[in-house]
Amino acid sequence: MSTQTFTSVGRSKSPGVRIATRILIYLVLLVACVGLLLPFIWMIISSLKHTADVFTVPIQWIPDPFVWSNYVEIFERTDILVWIKNTLIIAVSVTFLQVFTGSFAAYGFARCRFPGRDLLFLAYVGTIAVPWQSIMIPQFVMMSNFGLNNRRMAMIILQAFGAFGVFLMKSYFESIPDSLNEAARIDGLSEYGIWRRIMLPLSIPALASLTLLTFVATWNDFLGPLIYLRDASRRTIQVGLNTFIGQHATDHAMIMTGAVLSIIPVAILFFAGQKYFVEGIATTGVKG
Repeated sequence: MSTQTFTSVGRSKSPGVRIATRILIYLVLLVACVGLLLPFIWMIISSLKHTADVFTVPIQWIPDPFVWSNYVEIFERTDILVWIKNTLIIAVSVTFLQVFTGSFAAYGFARCRFPGRDLLFLAYVGTIAVPWQSIMIPQFVMMSNFGLNNRRMAMIILQAFGAFGVFLMKSYFESIPDSLNEAARIDGLSEYGIWRRIMLPLSIPALASLTLLTFVATWNDFLGPLIYLRDASRRTIQVGLNTFIGQHATDHAMIMTGAVLSIIPVAILFFAGQKYFVEGIATTGVKG
């Protein structure tokens, strides 16, 4: 059957079939969205209940009564502001360093030619497949020898470089025409100037994607701060919320309240850079 025959068959679909297909697609997407949002809705609702009412069967979707005092009590009972401050310091520092080092190294792999470049890039990106648990003890010993245990600097140094960021930025840099680099070199710009004045401004979507992914991963990290930050004054939000889990009783309402507060910075960052984030994910790896 020829291509024209397939085209004619596709065009022969009645408007009713096309409308029904579109409605079916929208229904599937709606069900998927509800499935993704339902845990967050339940978390917000549970944060407005007493602990004894969190796991009632059947689920009580409308709290009775609304316990708004949970959002006041969590600040009175805990050092949540200190936890948020510590988490912000680590997350912002790590995000800045990973975006800086990742984009800088990616420019070298994407635009600079030197012996062994491809092999070095493959070896570096291959570290993504190495589980962190396999190098956790050597890293801890190394930080101990440097005298950085129980300090936020240990968390920042360990996460200052990331192979995923290099891979993401290199893929985006390769979608930018080489003619721009050649023209900049003719105008006398150095490689550093090309990276700073041309590549970075043209890579805002990829930078936004890397920023959001790195910030979220660092913000939600639990095991790293649990290992390296032992003092209560240095706890992050994820480690701090774990203090509500007791040996005999767990204050689930406070955990949900803290979880709601913990996602606010991430939600603000996502909605602020949503346009660039979607564009960066959609265009990364597509060569122009």
